[in-house]
Amino acid sequence: MCKHYKIKVTGKVQGVWFRKYTLLKALDLGLKGIVKNESDGSVYIEVESDNEEFLQSFIQWLYEGSPQSKPKEVIILEEKNACLGYKNFSIKK
Repeated sequence: MCKHYKIKVTGKVQGVWFRKYTLLKALDLGLKGIVKNESDGSVYIEVESDNEEFLQSFIQWLYEGSPQSKPKEVIILEEKNACLGYKNFSIKK
């Protein structure tokens, strides 16, 4: 069963390659979705998969982030049965 999460990460997450490392982690786990910077300094992520173990591994990684980042808070909203059918994982401008 596909699960879809909307995630907001706050802290020092812009200008520290957070989106690129997020992309690489998602691709490594075979996840689909998007990552983008927000105007308030946070990073917004939509991620989906039918593999709950890989989704949870990805979420745990968000608390660490890229080598230079310092995530402060990871806010997660699970969308029940709402996968959007992303074809890949990408960085949105």
